[in-house]
Amino acid sequence: MEKTLSLFFALFRATTAILLLIHGVARIWLDAVEPFGIFLQQIGLPPVTAWVLTIFEIVGSILMIVNRWSGIMALAFIAELIAGIVLVHGKFGWFVVGHSYNGVEYSIALINSLLLVWAFDQYTKKK
Repeated sequence: MEKTLSLFFALFRATTAILLLIHGVARIWLDAVEPFGIFLQQIGLPPVTAWVLTIFEIVGSILMIVNRWSGIMALAFIAELIAGIVLVHGKFGWFVVGHSYNGVEYSIALINSLLLVWAFDQYTKKK
């Protein structure tokens, strides 16, 4: 049972990390880092923040996939997502699509997943 649970959480951690990784990779692949930087500048952040976040999303996700500093990475991603809710998504309401757009529901789902990644990381450290 313990081995099955560990395998399940490894898959869950990797899947969560891949969801986050796609954002950074797509931003580079689609040449969208500079436009993201312009958007961030419009809300009061320096444009270089776009590169910092993009690199963090790629490196942090890879670290989570290979289970290195997973708990710390999960907390850092939670902080990034909360900042996104406060600075961007919160004003759009709940729904990402449907009754409204660009809302907080996806961020909340990721935060919930990352809390589980963090909790399992803490659990395995105690063993």
